[in-house]
Amino acid sequence: MSRIGKKPVEFPAGVTISVNNENVVTVKGPKGELKQTVDRDIKIEVKEGTVDVVRPTEQIRHRAMHGLYRSLISNMVLGVTEGYNKKLELVGVGYKASNQGNLLDLALGYSHNIVFEIPKELKVTTSQEKGQNPMISFESIDKQLIGQVCAKIRSLRKPEPYKGKGVKFAGEVLRRKAGKSAGK
Repeated sequence: MSRIGKKPVEFPAGVTISVNNENVVTVKGPKGELKQTVDRDIKIEVKEGTVDVVRPTEQIRHRAMHGLYRSLISNMVLGVTEGYNKKLELVGVGYKASNQGNLLDLALGYSHNIVFEIPKELKVTTSQEKGQNPMISFESIDKQLIGQVCAKIRSLRKPEPYKGKGVKFAGEVLRRKAGKSAGK
């Protein structure tokens, strides 16, 4: 039995969870509403204050999806109650970030600025304090979307291993390499 899949998902009083005939789980809470399509073989049982995810057989495919859908539902409940935050840090001379609404303007050392359109479900803020690296903060109720957008922005200029320049997550520890002069 899946350790994660067999644990019930508990949800607070302000959250409502419903499952329709097409096996689409809808989670409504104080911060918004999220939907997730679940495989037709996996059964979602909504009880008083908890949700159970049940698999029909011990097939490899069913075992693989059991814990996955339990985690997705748990992330949806956490998103509509508390929300998710992620921060990106721009490390490098001349690296800047600014936003006008949901348009993010990034100067990452290329010959041109990169204009990145943020989905409307995400709230973005940029900050630049003296003596600190520029920061980009994201807020959303959808964990998958916020992670995907942050990964895409990070891929525009990944941190390099020698000086650590690039776009990195706040608090991310980078593996550094020694330069040429280290051998002498």
